[in-house]
Amino acid sequence: MAVRHRLIKASPRSVWTVLEDGTRYADWVVGTSSSEPVRGHWPQLGSAIGYEIRLGPVTLHNETVVRRCVPGEVLELEAKAGPLGTARVAIEVHTWGDHSLVKVDEHPLRGAGGRVHNVAVEALIQIRHRAMLARLADLCEAEAAEQERRRPMGQVVAPQSDAGGARA
Repeated sequence: MAVRHRLIKASPRSVWTVLEDGTRYADWVVGTSSSEPVRGHWPQLGSAIGYEIRLGPVTLHNETVVRRCVPGEVLELEAKAGPLGTARVAIEVHTWGDHSLVKVDEHPLRGAGGRVHNVAVEALIQIRHRAMLARLADLCEAEAAEQERRRPMGQVVAPQSDAGGARA
């Protein structure tokens, strides 16, 4: 099971805004060249987005289905990859001070991916997740910086408190 996490210097709400936009899936998921909603309202349970993978002259069309969603916190997906099978991809967004700790957990469910899953495949998934989380961080942090830039001068932003209400 490939698990990776990253601290993203943006609020959980900012991260979730990117995750809940199915048209932006290709912006942060490594290997996809485009994405669009194909069923339901992303990220509601059972909704799906179609995406394209280009490998040289070959273009593959696949889809990802939402299997579980706790808005603002958890998005569990079943990514379908044709003959390679399917994988479960769980994304968790945790508040970490003023930022977000995002965790991605992926493992194969069916097909060739599950049959040949080994340490080497696990290492490749880790590399992919590192790049994917970096892309997600870049998107979220750029949007947070733009929101801060557009904030009217003199407007005070109240600090977010932690779950216990205390502020460090």
